[in-house]
Amino acid sequence: MTPGRRSSTFTRLLRHGFTDASAAERLLDSAELAAVRDDPVLLEALGATADPDLALHGLVRLLEAQPGPTARRELLDTLIAAKPLRDRLLGVLGASAALADHLARHPRDWEALVTYEPRDLHPGVAEFERGLAGAGDPVALRVAYRRCLLSIAARDVCGTTDVAQTAAELADLATATLRAALALAEAAAPEDAAACRLAVIAMGKCGGHELNYVSDVDVIFVGEALGAPPGPSGTGGGADEGKALRSATKLASHMMRICSETTVEGSIWPVDANLRPEGRNGPLVRTLSSHLAYYQRWAKTWEFQALLKARPVAGDLDLGQEYVAALEPLVWKAAERENFVADVQKMRRRVVENIPAAEIDRELKLGPGGLRDVEFAVQLLQLVHGRTDPTLRSGTTLDALQALAAGGYVGRADAVQLDDAYRFLRSMEHRIQLYRLRRTHLVPEGEADLRRLGRSLGLRADPVTELIREWKQHTGVVRRLHEKLFYRPLLDAFAQLAPGEARLSAEAARERLVALGYADPAAALRHLEALASGVTRKAAIQRTLLPVLLGWFADSADPDAGLLNFRKVSDALGKTPWYLRLLRDEGAAAENLARVLSAGRLAPDLLMRAPEAVALLGDGDGGGLEPRGRAQLEQEILAAVGRADNAEDGVRA
Repeated sequence: MTPGRRSSTFTRLLRHGFTDASAAERLLDSAELAAVRDDPVLLEALGATADPDLALHGLVRLLEAQPGPTARRELLDTLIAAKPLRDRLLGVLGASAALADHLARHPRDWEALVTYEPRDLHPGVAEFERGLAGAGDPVALRVAYRRCLLSIAARDVCGTTDVAQTAAELADLATATLRAALALAEAAAPEDAAACRLAVIAMGKCGGHELNYVSDVDVIFVGEALGAPPGPSGTGGGADEGKALRSATKLASHMMRICSETTVEGSIWPVDANLRPEGRNGPLVRTLSSHLAYYQRWAKTWEFQALLKARPVAGDLDLGQEYVAALEPLVWKAAERENFVADVQKMRRRVVENIPAAEIDRELKLGPGGLRDVEFAVQLLQLVHGRTDPTLRSGTTLDALQALAAGGYVGRADAVQLDDAYRFLRSMEHRIQLYRLRRTHLVPEGEADLRRLGRSLGLRADPVTELIREWKQHTGVVRRLHEKLFYRPLLDAFAQLAPGEARLSAEAARERLVALGYADPAAALRHLEALASGVTRKAAIQRTLLPVLLGWFADSADPDAGLLNFRKVSDALGKTPWYLRLLRDEGAAAENLARVLSAGRLAPDLLMRAPEAVALLGDGDGGGLEPRGRAQLEQEILAAVGRADNAEDGVRA
């Protein structure tokens, strides 16, 4: 190579984002790339990847692995001529060393990335099942799984799918894989397969349709004897049941091994059944009636939280649906348990306390401001308010967050910020795991790793600096909003309402008003209807507030006056954006207002003259209610009068 050409190529490579331009020159001069070494299209495409050096190295390995010159020429011709393949293949090679290894071992699998049709953009379980069909043993299943994973990763790194769709596709691929693994287990033991019904229930992120690239797949197994009566009461008989459960346990154990064991093609992912009743100490497979008895008598609060995401995915889907239908009512009663909110909050604190000190600042998932903070806040709000609002009962975090915002349980601006932060943090998590296909939630420390991660997320000017800035900004937002939502004082008060009190029919409302001591329940009912009827956001938020406020008004000498005064203040301030947000998000403000409005006529009359003074009730830790000295009062009064345009306004101020 001439010095002039070397200098020119070297400079171009640096401009396109290569960090080791000398090594890149040598690879471009290799025999495999001789035909296209000067093609500007190839260089541009390599420069658009997360790690151009990694992508070029992976491409050379893939070309070397082709079975002959004809196959190598076919790959190069398609790569240069077809932009979709070029973007997909080089995008994957630049983001994932693990998938580059797979392609080097299975050099014809690049053909899985050629198809580019509308149906290819959002495949479902059925398409993944077709992709896994024909895998007659665990090794073949691993190869087919990686081939399907290759297509998901290609859509992800090219931006064809967003992070939520990618997570849903990964969950669908896991569903198809569990079904394929169970089919292999049944084929190996047909007598066991014929002796039982076995349902596989996905939990955790798989159940919630939001799986990572590398994660344990949490499951629960339900088994029954063939011919057992439908529903949770069916047992199928002692001897038949015992035989059926033994057969179901063998099948479940074999299915788990197929997915978890390491072969020459590596492993798929661990299947974790420890969320089952009694954890690892309990039987792997239980009947539906046994599951139901456990949750009715012994289950802890966190176990009901986990059931939010339960979803039948494999085996006998009818039995799986019976399981979900039987346990769903218990999930939505969990918030009525004593100390429910405090227990969930305590569990979150324990998770943070168990993170090693050296890792806490790099923990994307479990650390303060991490993914778990969003998930716990959303799940707690779901369990408290979902008792009476079925629209909140999604197992998918972002869908549930959207429903909480639509119902007025979370401020719209807060929900948008949480959504943005969650998507960014999940994208970081995905790209970190995609590189080596290892289960990790730690942000890397090396400059090269941070650079590749930043570029994979579209940060190109100064990838490392931009990545760290955005990451810290999003974790700060999550931390602030988690504290605001997860430790919201009103949550505990709402959770303590007796069953049925959170949403009342007209007759039930009248009966409760009488029981609480309202002297004129008919008038009180009219106030409630005026405040809470309709489909406006104002009405939705007040429907959440009123069940708690009614109890606080009832603790005063004149509950009727408290409710009437609340209606007056709400009519005066209801269209003011901060008013209902203040009451919903700061429990102290709502409780203080209830006390003030029920304490005779003076304070309500003063509030009606200057209703914006309600803001004082939520100042910090009661700061707005602290006694003030003469000097401070004189200063405030003189300032207020000084701002008035005339004497009348001055007197009013």
